[in-house]
Amino acid sequence: MSHALLQADWPAPPGVHAFTTLRHGAGASQAPFDHFNLGNRYAADGDDPMVVERNRAELLRVAGLPAEPHWLRQVHGIDVVRVDGPGLGAEPAADASVTSTPGTVLAILTADCLPVMFAADDGSEVAAAHAGWPGLSAGMLEATVAAMRTPPARVMAWIGPAAGPERYEIGAEVRDRFLAWDTCVETAFVPTRPGHWRVDLFAIARARLARAGVSRVHGGGVCTLSDPQRFFSHRRDARTGRMATLVWIEPSADSTPA
Repeated sequence: MSHALLQADWPAPPGVHAFTTLRHGAGASQAPFDHFNLGNRYAADGDDPMVVERNRAELLRVAGLPAEPHWLRQVHGIDVVRVDGPGLGAEPAADASVTSTPGTVLAILTADCLPVMFAADDGSEVAAAHAGWPGLSAGMLEATVAAMRTPPARVMAWIGPAAGPERYEIGAEVRDRFLAWDTCVETAFVPTRPGHWRVDLFAIARARLARAGVSRVHGGGVCTLSDPQRFFSHRRDARTGRMATLVWIEPSADSTPA
């Protein structure tokens, strides 16, 4: 695996692959997007769209992907699209995708938000979700689990790099949104200064996944904010690139990727 990629640390079933890209090791974007920015034209951050397209083409090569990834126009909502056909065409406005088709690569973009990958125990279905605090508090992860055909008890999840609990500070509005769901997540907040708390999004994601029936959750320990050498971070840098987190089912020799 290329040094531009961080492998998912989960016991995925045979044939299921997942990783998050790193900001260096590939790509040609210039500062402040250096180097492996995979963001899209909907992110008004200012990188050269032609360079981003070249970076995306390089992603196929360095990762050995079976097909072009299915990208989404992420809107911090809870919509999930199923990708079981020959392609989506224009990037749909959604924050998660699900597939049972081998060779179909699902992708989301992040720079502090939670990337959460899902896989059925038998490797027959995978999903990818983008969960910033608006989507996480609104039920993005629960919506993704509900969109899968696999029963939740037979699903595992991996949480990729995101803003960690030692660095991510939020205000009362965000805390109130989460506590309105369930006060059981109150321990995920540590007061810092009046009206502000550090928040453990990883812990909240685990709690919400458990409530949705997914108890086997891996990852959730890598902080984007505290590691500028490896990760883009919107909260840390404002204008910055985007990492991609991808998941797919390996196609058999006689199957045709979507």
